[in-house]
Amino acid sequence: MTSTATTTIPAQRSRLPFTIRVEPRLEAPRWLGLIVSVGAIVVALLLGAVVLALVGGDPWASYAHIADAAFGSLAVFSDTLVKATPLILTGLACALAFRMKLWNIGAEGQFFAGALGASAVVLSGLVPATAPGWVTIPVMMVAGMVSGALWGFIPGWLKARLKVNEIITTLMLNYIAVALVNFFVFAVWSEAGFQISRVFQKAAWLPRLADLATTIPLFRGMTTHLGLGFALIAVAVVWYILYRSLWGYEIRLIGDNPRAAEYAGINITRNTVLVMMTSGALAGLAGMSEIAGVVHRLQTNISPGYGFTGIIIAWLAKLNPIVVVPVSILFGGLILAGREIQPAGVPRLIQGIILFTLIASEVLLRYRIRIVRVGMEA
Repeated sequence: MTSTATTTIPAQRSRLPFTIRVEPRLEAPRWLGLIVSVGAIVVALLLGAVVLALVGGDPWASYAHIADAAFGSLAVFSDTLVKATPLILTGLACALAFRMKLWNIGAEGQFFAGALGASAVVLSGLVPATAPGWVTIPVMMVAGMVSGALWGFIPGWLKARLKVNEIITTLMLNYIAVALVNFFVFAVWSEAGFQISRVFQKAAWLPRLADLATTIPLFRGMTTHLGLGFALIAVAVVWYILYRSLWGYEIRLIGDNPRAAEYAGINITRNTVLVMMTSGALAGLAGMSEIAGVVHRLQTNISPGYGFTGIIIAWLAKLNPIVVVPVSILFGGLILAGREIQPAGVPRLIQGIILFTLIASEVLLRYRIRIVRVGMEA
């Protein structure tokens, strides 16, 4: 016997001469995901406007100010790209893991682990202070990615070997990574007892567009650094892995149907560990780019929640590496505008509402709603 998973909401015959049916989709059209994501943002902005109006603010003036503070000029847009750089990498880290249905909630901790590993290259004297940038920066990149990968290996191995829930382990490791950074900042590498390390030597700074202002005056004052280039290369690499490589096929098959993948002889245990390590490496690279391209030292407040925002970005991009870029720029603008908006929690409020509407909109991807006239039901 077969049964259909159709939910029928009966209408009141005296008022509404139709019924509403909620039916599961066998396959969602490709265009539907984009429309749902855009719709979720629009609804979130409308809900945010209602909240702002209720607390006595002018929602449209607030949104106009956010847009101007994030995209109002070329120099401001350059600052937005700086904020978007780690978001692209953490968004990629989450998208890659989520594509295999590995719920990596630890991109924030992997970000901090990457920052710590890259800082160790400079602060521990692993690379001499006199070494040129073309030596120092690649070593910092490797150290940051390896540190992030190791932070992803722990939950990956626990998931693969012991079936430990990766949501719990990655979330707990976030706090451990932050505590480790605090330990080194407060104790080992503290500069005169302050909550910061010493400033890195110039060779450990990622080049900025402003460094080319003497030859290209248009770049004067632009803070966009080489980390953006690393992030865009990572986008291309992750896209190629997911959609043009055998490993990407295995990742997608495991995510869609693990039983079929196991029947096909795909090693799920190995892929679980490798995907978590690659996800961690991407988040670790984000940490490295932030300390080498922005703060130029190790300190406690190096992230306003880049790893957690990466989760929202991955879902809003529907796990598409290419779409991660514009979504990250949007959220980079929201983070940057937080410095201009009072109260400063407004951009975070909008982020939270976007996440809420995004999760709610998943219903439209899984189910379709039909309105049927009473007496005409099939």
